[in-house]
Amino acid sequence: MSEPRKGPIRRFFGAIWRVYKGFRSTVLNLLFIFIVAIIVIAIFSGDDKVKIANTSALVLNLNGDLVEEKRWVDPFSGIINQGLGAPEDSPEMLVSDVVKVIETATTDNRIQVMVLDVSGLRSASMDKMQRVGMAIEGFKTAGKKVFSHGAFYGQTQYYLASYADEISLSPMGAVILEGYGSYPMFYKEALEKLKINTHVFRVGTYKSAVEPYLRNDMSDEAKEANIAWLSDLWDTYKLHVSSRRGFELNTFDESYEALLQKLQAADGDTAQYAINNHFVDNLATREQFRQKLISIVGENDKHVYNHVGFEDYAKYAIASADFVNPLTSKVAVVVARGIIVDGNAKAGTIGGDSTAALLRKARFDDKVKAVVLRIDSGGGSAFASEVIGQEISLLREAGKPVIASMGAVAASGGYWIAAPANEIWASPTTITGSIGIFGLLHTLENSLAALGLNVDGVGTTELAGLSQGLPLYQGLNSKAKDVFQLLIERGYTEFLAMVGSNRNMSVAEVDAVAQGRVWTGSKALELGLVDKLGSFDDAIAAAAEKAGLTHYDVQVIKQELTPTEKMLKDLFGSAKAKGWLPQLQATPEQQMLQRVSKQLRQDFVILNQFNDPNGIYSYCVTCSIN
Repeated sequence: MSEPRKGPIRRFFGAIWRVYKGFRSTVLNLLFIFIVAIIVIAIFSGDDKVKIANTSALVLNLNGDLVEEKRWVDPFSGIINQGLGAPEDSPEMLVSDVVKVIETATTDNRIQVMVLDVSGLRSASMDKMQRVGMAIEGFKTAGKKVFSHGAFYGQTQYYLASYADEISLSPMGAVILEGYGSYPMFYKEALEKLKINTHVFRVGTYKSAVEPYLRNDMSDEAKEANIAWLSDLWDTYKLHVSSRRGFELNTFDESYEALLQKLQAADGDTAQYAINNHFVDNLATREQFRQKLISIVGENDKHVYNHVGFEDYAKYAIASADFVNPLTSKVAVVVARGIIVDGNAKAGTIGGDSTAALLRKARFDDKVKAVVLRIDSGGGSAFASEVIGQEISLLREAGKPVIASMGAVAASGGYWIAAPANEIWASPTTITGSIGIFGLLHTLENSLAALGLNVDGVGTTELAGLSQGLPLYQGLNSKAKDVFQLLIERGYTEFLAMVGSNRNMSVAEVDAVAQGRVWTGSKALELGLVDKLGSFDDAIAAAAEKAGLTHYDVQVIKQELTPTEKMLKDLFGSAKAKGWLPQLQATPEQQMLQRVSKQLRQDFVILNQFNDPNGIYSYCVTCSIN
């Protein structure tokens, strides 16, 4: 019997399926060949040894964000996204790596000078730049000169450049020092247009984390609190920069009128304005700067001054694998960077369970005698914060002192995990406090009704469907709101009690400086919320002293990559460093859209990461500066 003929519709979809299978097979084969090619090239590539001339300059060409801990990025997904032309998120550099590179160059007789190329530096808090700056000062103390040259210095770039002996600017360049601000995006009207109802439960006059979903503008209370700590930061910035550069504090222009007058005096020439304001020492083209450096360190075969870049020198200065001496006592460092979430999380996010596991590892390691918890976090899940806090208490009970070292931010949940430590050290510019609690729930009953969708049914109790998210579709009644508010108030009381017991303060004393208000490290010291002001290195020394150590090693305890993750990271990282992967440059218009989309993405990613089992959060949304 002959096979029945296929109809035209069946033949059409069959053809589509065959094309799809062929396309899929081709893509997968190409991807496989690409991966194999990278592996082969990585294995058989030439000598990667860094070559440094006998007289050379270290070019500190920093690119990306300066961070305490790099966020985990799936190397395979990253390579696919880059191949498809997706915009790459800002790369990250460990502040410890930058410091190590500078310290190694300080004692390297081949390195005669340092060139600060800060054009690629994006986000960097003052405390991190100060750590780098201290290393630069050590380089200068060794009798070596530091130069900085660029076409544009923004506020962050200029702060680091101010450590140089000499700053030069392109004749068509500019220096823009604008001050600090906090400008979150507000979603109230947008949510109303989408008929999404926002339910907020909070405690604290200044707990403004939920304001973007309740208002179209910043409240007076939030403005009062924010301008206080922003002014402290700006005053510190001006003091540090002016003292290094040797000009008066009133040199900084803080109004359009003052800026206009100085620009008019410079005939609209921004480079001359920078000279007149003593922001830079001289104007020089790239060629003029090259010739100057050639006269100091000599010229290579490419007619450029002898130099080695940051990435290349890091291969020489930083060991590819951490060696742990099994015989020495240790001060362990655990980094807590990012939003705090319940459960396990990769590096760059603080998982309650995963971070507690790192602390537990330190507790059961006999060679670890003290622990420094390095915090850079605006908070998150209250439950996860308490899980971490309990592990810190267990470390102390085991006789191992814990020092909480605050980085750029240690607020809300970030303060929660610091409070149980033996001592809290902060930078004067640390953003901390924000002791408050909130709950946030968006319900869609009006949105669904507008679409003709309804959810209805029966349950044995009024609470039935709560765990399945029924309030999301039906909304909250007044009694349900009362229940949630009571839970939030209880959480705030527990927060105050925990801080009070660890800081030897009464609940009333803590409440007086809490209410969700944000403080700088200097003010927090006055209020009794921190014990000492100092650097990360100071905190390590304090931990060693409390443990009675005179000879010790510092060991960073971090999550280990799986063998597969490590292989992919090494392969794709090597490929990118060698320039085998395409580098895409966005247009100014694309960059502007990327900034807006990044803000939206950050806000909603944070909301998506809120996974506290009780729906209770301690998070500071305004603890970032623009």
